[in-house]
Amino acid sequence: MSDLRELYQSVILDHNRKPRNFREPENANRCARGDNPLCGDKLTVFLTIEADVVTDAAFTGSGCAISTASASLMTEAIKGRPRDEVERLFEGFHTLVTSNPRSPAVTSQLGKLAVFSGVREFPVRVKCATLAWHTMNAALSENGEIATTE
Repeated sequence: MSDLRELYQSVILDHNRKPRNFREPENANRCARGDNPLCGDKLTVFLTIEADVVTDAAFTGSGCAISTASASLMTEAIKGRPRDEVERLFEGFHTLVTSNPRSPAVTSQLGKLAVFSGVREFPVRVKCATLAWHTMNAALSENGEIATTE
């Protein structure tokens, strides 16, 4: 089990040091800002949606290692997926990080996102992990609101 935790930690640290899709794309047709006042994380998520498919996803901003890694892995995971799959992925991720840490983690549909299963043991870090996801949801819904973890 400790080997798995070390692997998960190394993936999170790698995505923090070298975040994927950290850019502001020129052709994005959706965007939303997110703020986690507790930790100081602030980010903007950019989506390009064509025929109800997320063809590109990116982000900019600053945050803690968990927040940055979550945004990085999220953008990788949602690219090329239809909107309904992205919404289901959000639900699965949210369930993973907010579920009881004493119950088995349900990661079967999450792929690399399973690295965040340990976050549920640290409730204050859940907001860091979910900020990018709530911000992405705001971009999908085009509601114009700032996504916040409060």
